[in-house]
Amino acid sequence: MPFETAAPDTDESPLPGESPEATALRLSEAKAKAVACRFPDALIIGSDQVAVLDGEIYGKPGIHERAVEQLRTMRGRTVNFFTGLCLYNAATGRAHVRGIPTLVTFRQLTDTEIENYLRREKPYNCAGSAKSEGLGIALLTRIHGDDPNALVGLPLIALCDLFREEGVGVL
Repeated sequence: MPFETAAPDTDESPLPGESPEATALRLSEAKAKAVACRFPDALIIGSDQVAVLDGEIYGKPGIHERAVEQLRTMRGRTVNFFTGLCLYNAATGRAHVRGIPTLVTFRQLTDTEIENYLRREKPYNCAGSAKSEGLGIALLTRIHGDDPNALVGLPLIALCDLFREEGVGVL
C-alpha cells in the first residue's frame, strides 16, 4: 500500500498516575491525530512503545549513560515491551486503538557487552535502549508475543486487523 511518513510533535511524557500500557495507547492515538491536519482524507497510523519492568517505564534513554543504566537493570530479566497502535481515519474522526504486549528476556549481559552494543547500535531513541532489528537481538534469550513485528514498533498483524475494522482490505 502506498504511504507517506510524518513525524508528530507529541509530548511523550506519562500523565500522573497513568499506567505504562495506558501511556502507550494514549500516545499512539495522539501521534496519529497530531498529523491529521496535514492528511485530512488519510488513514493515519500512530504507534508508541514503552518498556515496562516492575511497573516502571523505561522510555527512550536519549543519552549513553541512561542507556547503560537501563540495560544493566534489565539484564537477566523479562521486560514487557508494550506497543500501542492506532489507525485513525482523519476524514471520519474514527480511531481504532490496540495494545500489543511482547515479553522479552534479556541475557545476563556483561558491562563490556552493554558498552559494545551501545557504541555500535546507538539505540538512544528506542524504548528500553533495545533495538532488536539490529545487534540488539544478541541482547535477548527469548521473545514471546503474538506479533513478531511488535517489538520493532509496528505490529503488522494487529495493523491488518485494524484495517479490516475500518473496511480496508490489505490484499
